[in-house]
Amino acid sequence: MCKFCWGLSVVLIALSVGLGYMLMFKGSVTASDDGRTAILLSAGERDLVLGEMRGFLESVQTITAAIAQDDMKSITKAARKVGMANASQVPVSLMTKLPMEFKKLGMATHKAFDDLGMEAQDMGDAQTVLKKLGEMMVNCTTCHSSYRLEAENKGGK
Repeated sequence: MCKFCWGLSVVLIALSVGLGYMLMFKGSVTASDDGRTAILLSAGERDLVLGEMRGFLESVQTITAAIAQDDMKSITKAARKVGMANASQVPVSLMTKLPMEFKKLGMATHKAFDDLGMEAQDMGDAQTVLKKLGEMMVNCTTCHSSYRLEAENKGGK
């Protein structure tokens, strides 16, 4: 009886670890035709992620224009708009579908916007802000060259 209980416990622990790996690290992914990793999301989840990415791009545009005008106040405002405070709006159900590297890139990008905003506010040097913006954009290009968002196939269609 005790051997059965121990055996069952080991199997349940192994299943839990496997499921935890799938949810926290691997996410809901598949290979795509273009060599990138396809992240499978519902239509609403896909819209939320794409909306967040558009927010990044809109802030980059605002920051770029503000650098040309040496307008540190606008840079700070645009950067904070998409900083870490914005990252907390992602539902846990969506986070479990995203692979760990995607999550790391996203969090690093939110943090980089916060850092850029702080740089603009505290130091006010347009060239340093521009350099940091260029460094941060590597996260964007890495993400877009590595991942694509696809709708989950519901009902086998």
